[in-house]
Amino acid sequence: MTRTLILPGLHDSDPGHWQSRWEARDDTLLRVIQDDWETPHCADWIAKLDQALALTGPDTVLVAHSAGCALVAHWAVGEFSTHVRGALLVAPSDPEALSFPSGPTGFAPVPLLRLQFRTIVVASSNDPYVTLSRARGFAMAWGSEFMMIGEAGHINSASGVGDWPQGLAH
Repeated sequence: MTRTLILPGLHDSDPGHWQSRWEARDDTLLRVIQDDWETPHCADWIAKLDQALALTGPDTVLVAHSAGCALVAHWAVGEFSTHVRGALLVAPSDPEALSFPSGPTGFAPVPLLRLQFRTIVVASSNDPYVTLSRARGFAMAWGSEFMMIGEAGHINSASGVGDWPQGLAH
């Protein structure tokens, strides 16, 4: 059975966020709970992801948002990168940009290596946390399919995407 791990970004995903909505509707989706959502260390987030993957097995799909996408890139350069089936990487934030919040450590620079599993990067043309060209650059470096969904901000609760059925279809 395929399991799906939800990987929110900084501050977690609020109840109106599409990740939370998906999780509430489907018991095969499990959120990776981080100890520190505000000022995390990337290495700590990687350890939590490793712990979750030890429970789900090799047929796992990752659904990451924002800083969760950088988490996946950092995690994937390790020895465990073959333990997932694929990843949906939505609104990857850029830890090297001025818009990235201060406090989190270890997320920059984002690894720009081809990921060893299928990935889709979904970006918006007016995301305040990553330029469209940088999101495309991440997708190209990671070997991801790239999808631009128009003006959808950071593709979160504030964007008004609701349940975001188009994302769920991927």
